[in-house]
Amino acid sequence: TDLRPLDILSEAVPAGGLARSMRVFQVQGMRGFQLNTSQPRALGFPASRLFIHCDCFPEEFSIIVTLRVPSAPTKRNEYLFTLMAEESSSVLVGLRYAPNKLHFLFWSQEHTGGWQTRVTFPNVSLSDNQWHTLVLAVSGQSFSLTVDCSIPKDIVVETPFPSSLSVKRASFYLGSRRRRKGVFTGLLRQLVLLPGADATSQICTTMNFKVEMLSVPTALQGLPEKPASNEVLKYPYETDTKVTLGSRPACTKQEKAQFWFNASQRGLFLCNGSTWISMLEVKQRLDYVEEYQNLVTNSETMGVEVFTIPKVGLFAATANRYTLPGSAIYKWTDGKFVPYQNIPTYQAQSWKYFTIGKKIFLAVANFEQDDRGQELSVIYKWSRRKEKFITHQRITTHSARDWEAFVIEGEAFLAVVNHREGNNHNIDSVIYRWNPRTGLFETNQTIPTSGAYDWEFFTIGPYSFLAVANTFNGTSTRIYSHIYIWLSGSFQLFQSILTIGAADWEVFHIGDRVFLAVANSHSYDSGMPAPSNFYAINSSIYELNITAQMFVKFQDLLTFSALDWEFFSVGDDSFLVVANSFDGFTFSVNSIIYRWQGYEGFVAVHHLPTVGCRDWEAFHTAEGSYLLYSSAKEPLSKVLKLKTT
Repeated sequence: TDLRPLDILSEAVPAGGLARSMRVFQVQGMRGFQLNTSQPRALGFPASRLFIHCDCFPEEFSIIVTLRVPSAPTKRNEYLFTLMAEESSSVLVGLRYAPNKLHFLFWSQEHTGGWQTRVTFPNVSLSDNQWHTLVLAVSGQSFSLTVDCSIPKDIVVETPFPSSLSVKRASFYLGSRRRRKGVFTGLLRQLVLLPGADATSQICTTMNFKVEMLSVPTALQGLPEKPASNEVLKYPYETDTKVTLGSRPACTKQEKAQFWFNASQRGLFLCNGSTWISMLEVKQRLDYVEEYQNLVTNSETMGVEVFTIPKVGLFAATANRYTLPGSAIYKWTDGKFVPYQNIPTYQAQSWKYFTIGKKIFLAVANFEQDDRGQELSVIYKWSRRKEKFITHQRITTHSARDWEAFVIEGEAFLAVVNHREGNNHNIDSVIYRWNPRTGLFETNQTIPTSGAYDWEFFTIGPYSFLAVANTFNGTSTRIYSHIYIWLSGSFQLFQSILTIGAADWEVFHIGDRVFLAVANSHSYDSGMPAPSNFYAINSSIYELNITAQMFVKFQDLLTFSALDWEFFSVGDDSFLVVANSFDGFTFSVNSIIYRWQGYEGFVAVHHLPTVGCRDWEAFHTAEGSYLLYSSAKEPLSKVLKLKTT
């Protein structure tokens, strides 16, 4: 035989449609055949259709199977396929699944006196409602089974696979041994015979081992093309449709073809494997903003982080000024944030929530020394047993202002902004790399910064960027902030932008356009005459110019000691809210919500009274959309609800 893959599953599908004994189901974003137990003979075909040039079964070969077995325990054997002579009830070649076992069967007249040989692979667990790919490699007395590209199970038996097994007047049968008993009840996606080779190296080439394919029938490939209005699908399929309620869930290949119903927006969405596609939605528009909750904090709050711990709930961490009682974590309970955990901090500036695999972390940027005179910022890890954050790692920092967590090429990083060391503002900020062996972050790169306040990580296509907001170099706030690009294993300078006491960068996308907004906080230069107002200055929005390969200024907006930007969306509308903190006379100053209006840019639509506003966070629950702002001048933060029409 030639060494091409012989697709047993495709051969059983009639040209131009499906057999009556076959149904197509889509599960976890992949399709498979479910076989009809009442007509097992209908799923057979002569072996001569595969073995065109030779009527002997290959002596060395691999069998590749992709299948999904129900989680309901089965007490019987189920056949994945058999090869049987027409005049006999004996199985020439077959693959049979039993609870936690896989049996390979073959007939060897010259070695066993006409008895069937069974090679059993123990501890093969497939009954979990998940897709699995098996590779069975056969060569003489050696039999090797690989499940999802894990370590192969190797068995050597006394009876070798026959060197000349005739397939004259024999037929393949899908999912049975030509009778109703023992019919396979799961889903089959791939069943391929590859003569003369161990197919493991061909299958185990990608990260998604469970679904790697050598050959798949046309009816099981891709998403269906939309038929014309008077046509039906050539290959109709069914799916175990699941509708998820609540906040926006993940949309990956696992959730493909699943629905999400957004009760707050009255919208129905379909996952296409990467994004949620609107199927039925009442487009909401922001009408007004109302005060929803006064959140009493331990002390003045420099920053706030809202995050969700899967299967636990929605939380908000406040970075509070005073050591006692420290900073607090609040949990969303019955529609309000309530105190959940206090953590000792030292003039905390910000929190950063991030995950590495299944591990959950929360890092705090401490601005002052602890009780022992050490200047340490701390990474806390979520304890599933205690349902609390516990100390994981302490890192030496210098008046830390901000943490940023990100992943590049599968590796996890954590970057800290060091604001100053003593009176020296021109110091290094540090990027740490996660060491999976030690479970700790280790120094990876240092970047010179000047009184820096903020890191902002973002990606554009295959490229990764990190922007730093430089605030003060010791003599002036009119200095360059920098954007770095990841090249050859480190961040290298990409672009420098003149900023005025930059306190925050915010990256956001509107359609295919990429924007970067800077919050300028105050204007000071020891060598220049004092301005009439140090704090009433423009903050700027920059847009990426693909042709020039740089960010160019798009719009200036008058702000008052701006310390933060937050981007959010309501329906099809995009918004920016700025944290105005001080106008030169009072900390009671309006923060502004701007709406994107295309050619006009961002236009002010709502003026929100705030006191020393330091940070904004937008978040969503099943009940609606909210904004949370923190005050750096009073121990009171506010939750505002976005009222829509």
